[in-house]
Amino acid sequence: MTAKGFTTCLWFDDQAEEAAHFYVSVFKNSSIGSIARYPEGSMRPAGMVMTVAFTANGHPFLALNGGPDFTFNEAISFMIYCENQEEIDYYWTKLTENGGEPGPCGWLKDKYGVSWQVIPESLDAMVSDPDPEKASRATQAMLGMRKLDIAALKKAYDGE
Repeated sequence: MTAKGFTTCLWFDDQAEEAAHFYVSVFKNSSIGSIARYPEGSMRPAGMVMTVAFTANGHPFLALNGGPDFTFNEAISFMIYCENQEEIDYYWTKLTENGGEPGPCGWLKDKYGVSWQVIPESLDAMVSDPDPEKASRATQAMLGMRKLDIAALKKAYDGE
């Protein structure tokens, strides 16, 4: 896959193909592209998947089986802006099942250790509202949650 702009490369030990299929199953507008394999005499066994090009939600990715040298951490995360609670619930469930880990404030790690923020589209406007009381109430509510609850955030924002 050749893409203009940015392509995100995700380094895996040996789960690149499995992970690519997982992400394609979770996100709409997604597909698997080319798969490259290690040749004879390379750093990994000949025939092993080296890279998998895929698209998730229209964004190009390259999954690399680079070995156990590097792992994912929270320094990088992907933000999923959700239109409604149903979307938040869907992504939260899909990304935390089978070994994923819920975290605070809408953050989670999927079963591969990739960090995600599953947040409502309205959150940025609430926590950056020019009215400091509204912004503070929304922020405090968010800080007390794991999976974000749009109705509870809105109530806090509105002072209810």
